[in-house]
Amino acid sequence: MTREEPAREPRPKAQKSFDISKWAVKAAYKKVKANAGAAGVDEVSLQRFDEDLKDNLYKIWNRMSSGTYFPPPVLAVEIPKKQGGVRTLGVPTVSDRIAQSVVAMYLEPEVEPIFHPDSYGYRPGRSALDAVASCRKRCQKIDWVIDLDIRAFFDSIDHDLLMRAVAKHTDLAWVLLYIRRWLKAPLQKEDGTLVERDRGTPQGSAISPLLANIFLHYVFDKWMAEQYPEICFERYADDVVVHCVNKGQAKRTLAAISERFARCHLELHPDKTRIVYCKDETRKGHHDQVSFDFLGFTFRRRGCRNAEGKVFDGFVPAVSDSAAKAIRQQIRCGRLHWRTDQSLVELASRINPIVRGWINYYGRFYRSWLYNRSLRRINAYLVRWAQWKYKRLRHHARRAWAWLNAVHDRSPSLFAHWAIGGVC
Repeated sequence: MTREEPAREPRPKAQKSFDISKWAVKAAYKKVKANAGAAGVDEVSLQRFDEDLKDNLYKIWNRMSSGTYFPPPVLAVEIPKKQGGVRTLGVPTVSDRIAQSVVAMYLEPEVEPIFHPDSYGYRPGRSALDAVASCRKRCQKIDWVIDLDIRAFFDSIDHDLLMRAVAKHTDLAWVLLYIRRWLKAPLQKEDGTLVERDRGTPQGSAISPLLANIFLHYVFDKWMAEQYPEICFERYADDVVVHCVNKGQAKRTLAAISERFARCHLELHPDKTRIVYCKDETRKGHHDQVSFDFLGFTFRRRGCRNAEGKVFDGFVPAVSDSAAKAIRQQIRCGRLHWRTDQSLVELASRINPIVRGWINYYGRFYRSWLYNRSLRRINAYLVRWAQWKYKRLRHHARRAWAWLNAVHDRSPSLFAHWAIGGVC
């Protein structure tokens, strides 16, 4: 006979300071669960959080409703940048991510209607590819671009300016209270050291993308619409491209943007912010900078083919060198040629979801460049796999390539990258 667990005491129904829905907390949990993510400073993973889910969610709701919710420190994790150096990401605890998502769910409907139509980052129904498509269309019509790079944007956001912007869109005291607390929550380094913060909002938190959009809406989007309504742009979070009709306009606009950012305690990176000439077949002028990167794509002069089949040089995007290099690195780290215990079908099921992700994003524009710069490398690893697996092919590279071509002819859809390049 097992011992019965003691019944939990009924929870008191005391009057709460703030009216926060329990359903909002539950919906926020589902969002956090869907996004997965690592544990924070308390080392509580989503799996551990789920072990006592009902009580854990009640604690979050109870503390937020009573005004006694205080965020723990944010775990600082350094991620290497593609261009060198490191980027510090902040990893809140699971409970804190849920609490932040609750606030975001209340605040987002209030601010979403006022956001600029050319703001694409972290917004419902918009994507990075939408921003790239808009940029591509405008580069075909407008000759000059300002490629803006905001130095350490997420680490530089002024708290007082941000809170003033947020306060324009909510009169819920608890929303303002908790945002202020999250902005002040310290970062905890890997050695346990706490770093106090008087500015910035950590990348990686659930509330940061929304706060960043609110901040840049007033600092940049709304200001541009009022001061330079004739100039169009695309912004995805802190990645910004501004289109200008001539070099003089680009210089004047860049100077004004730099001054505006300085007044709002932001700084443009002097080496990465550039004026670019969108040189193509019809644009005969000269300029030192004739290409720029935006959201993983490089815009530059390339050979294109129109609907009638005529070849011409256009200013179009394709996967950037840094993104292509990262893809090749991931292919190399996959070590397909070592997996001789698996069949080709098993190899395909292993890599196809990843490859389709690359194709769906980087293959949206100039797909052949993605294949030639990165995805064709998969075929070389498949040939090496065949040489290791089958003795008759071990020292016969040409025969192994013929074997792979025969596999492609029989099953052209076996590997996802074959749909855009086949075997060559």
